[in-house]
Amino acid sequence: MSNTIADQFVHVFVSAGVKRVYGVVGDSLNGLTDAIRRQSGIEWVHVRHEEVAAFAAGAEAHLTGELAVCAGSCGPGNLHLINGLFDCHRSRVPVLAIAAHIPSAEIGADYFQETHPQTLFRECSHYCELISGANQMPRTLEIAIRQAVGKRGVSVVVIPGDVALQTALGASPARAESLLPRQPVIVPIDGDLDRLAALLNGDGRVTILCGSGCAGSHAELLALGERLQAPMVHTMRGKEHVEWGNPYDVGMTGLIGFSSGYFAMLDCDVLLMLGTDFPYRQFYPRGSGVRIAQIDVRPEQIGRRAAVDLGVVGDVQATLAALLPRLEQKRDGAHLAQARQHYAKAREGLNDLARGKSGRKPIHPQQIAKAISDHAADDAILTCDVGLPTVWAARYLAMNGKRRLLGSSWHGSMANAMAQAIGAQAAYPRRQVVSLSGDGGFSMLMGDFLSLKQLNLPVKVIVFNNGALGFIELEQKSTGFLPFGTEFANPNFAAMAEAVGVTGIRLEDPGEVDAGIAAALAHDRPVLIDAVVSRTELAMPPSVTVEMAKGFTLYMVKAVINGRTDELIDLARTNLWR
Repeated sequence: MSNTIADQFVHVFVSAGVKRVYGVVGDSLNGLTDAIRRQSGIEWVHVRHEEVAAFAAGAEAHLTGELAVCAGSCGPGNLHLINGLFDCHRSRVPVLAIAAHIPSAEIGADYFQETHPQTLFRECSHYCELISGANQMPRTLEIAIRQAVGKRGVSVVVIPGDVALQTALGASPARAESLLPRQPVIVPIDGDLDRLAALLNGDGRVTILCGSGCAGSHAELLALGERLQAPMVHTMRGKEHVEWGNPYDVGMTGLIGFSSGYFAMLDCDVLLMLGTDFPYRQFYPRGSGVRIAQIDVRPEQIGRRAAVDLGVVGDVQATLAALLPRLEQKRDGAHLAQARQHYAKAREGLNDLARGKSGRKPIHPQQIAKAISDHAADDAILTCDVGLPTVWAARYLAMNGKRRLLGSSWHGSMANAMAQAIGAQAAYPRRQVVSLSGDGGFSMLMGDFLSLKQLNLPVKVIVFNNGALGFIELEQKSTGFLPFGTEFANPNFAAMAEAVGVTGIRLEDPGEVDAGIAAALAHDRPVLIDAVVSRTELAMPPSVTVEMAKGFTLYMVKAVINGRTDELIDLARTNLWR
């Protein structure tokens, strides 16, 4: 039986199947960390920054579907959790955060390091409560776990360090069956299925937009594509679930997508949205000629991005299983064939950009991403930073049903990739984990590169070293601004890795790429690849608007006027004279 509330916490964690807690120790956490030390079933994963702890916990929860835990000490310690917790909450993964607090007698007295965590964490959690005495335990912690697991998001428990050391009362922790509610399967009513079938059975050309809600529905998606002769467009979060082994997939849409995905959505009569809340309204069909149907398990998401003609509440897999018997076989495959032909052409063009020639510098980042995809294990876990690494991941990492792909797709935070890789490798020590890191994202939380060595996590960190915040530069240029505040004076990251006892490989010539990537991925310990890539690579969106063209022209005029013509020459050399 538990002796202190901290011991009681750990017993509840064991009941909930928690295997590790990510965090940074501190005086207000001493009771909890000592209880973990004395409990052989739970590992304390000591990272260098609490933000990394939250991202790592989120990655574990994303990959396993199970509850993951992170912790921070009072004041600044738990404040560092907040960005990673926002990402976890918006990604809808079950994470419990323990926010230690100042001594309970000092709360409200403007004490050293005092903050108000109950207020601060409200916006990024389903549940956030303070434990002020033993009589709240284990009930408050159990409620927090049920909320995180049941609602798929973040719960935060705030506990002063002195309260954690109080003697626990005799209540026994709940069993796993009551702590971990199973997700229900929601199937639409027959009337909604009949109306949806009537819409899809019409003469119109159908395009399907697939998001992360399509997880586990691959067989149903293939049957749907065949029945409707419909091309499928996927979002970034839908990529790992939809793209592989799918003759109906025609790529992504959006700013980092394919032209084929963009036009397949615009040039249709019916758009069927499956498990997606794709946020960019400018990429949806415009005008009154396209009817839109949306299937989602969350009613609040229906019609949020585009006006729908029919909204159906239900799980994608269960809904499609009930819908398929109601659908007639379409015979006209012209729409699908056209979209597939467009996709093949777009894919060929992207593959051309990923080819490099020895001695012809600089390395194009597309070549790095393609080499990672070619050499990575069949069940590799791949993480990508926001910005250009996400672009290259979206376009070049091939999914196969066993590989996993993580990013900060909803929160869009820098520095997520290596942090998520730590959680992925801790949860799956025998799988290959690869972080596609931008030099900006990597250097932002670079301290936790040391954690890979200390924790003996064989993560492979690929740094796209272009010496700049590359995606921000593209945004500035496309809106007519001269690049400003984006340049980095980077070290030799490979030499830096060697200095801390990690294998470092620096790639500067296209002829080195395949051998370097293959060697890194074959290594059984952590490796850093410092890939020196072109700074001026254009990651063009699938559709260039008039406003973007005007902005880019304005940028070029400003560059000439301000004596920065060398930028234009490098831009042309990188993207045209290949």
